[in-house]
Amino acid sequence: MSKEKKVKERPEPSMKYNIPEGIITRFATNMVVQIIESEFKVSFFEIQRPILIEENDKDKFNDNPVVTADCVGSVIITPDRMPKFIEVLQQQLDLYEEFKGKY
Repeated sequence: MSKEKKVKERPEPSMKYNIPEGIITRFATNMVVQIIESEFKVSFFEIQRPILIEENDKDKFNDNPVVTADCVGSVIITPDRMPKFIEVLQQQLDLYEEFKGKY
């Protein structure tokens, strides 16, 4: 009779999400996704609209219509995790679409 050791399967650990007290939540109006070697780099940007106070400020902007988009954060995502991230984002978008008219 052979003596085989049974390998115990580890249970999946539960996740405890921690948001540090000093974390700054920023508004993202744009996003850029880059492939860097074998990962995805996702950068989030907030557009800084020009401050137009006087009437001629508008004319100056129209002559050179450039707005600045400041990077407010970026993350690296591995290819094996990307489909799950996309799935979760799609689920949340679907929920938003379903409930947006009900509130």
